[in-house]
Amino acid sequence: MPEICRFQGIIIKLIYMDDEKHHKPHVHVYYGEYSASVGIDGEILAGSLPLKQLKLVNAWMILREEELYHAWNNAVRGMSFEKIEPLR
Repeated sequence: MPEICRFQGIIIKLIYMDDEKHHKPHVHVYYGEYSASVGIDGEILAGSLPLKQLKLVNAWMILREEELYHAWNNAVRGMSFEKIEPLR
């Protein structure tokens, strides 16, 4: 269950075992033809997103930071994680 949230056409997945070898907690964000890996701290690690959608994702991550780190820690331990409430 890698999808962790979906809002305003943005799909956010928590894929911690990927080929990109990011060594920091991050999410994979998809919006139309765009995709990016974004650190939970807001740093774009790979790819790109339109500015408006990046701002929405960053706002969501700020509001849900504790839940995101909890989900990340569970995922890397092979434990399940819950979906996180979308930005409203």
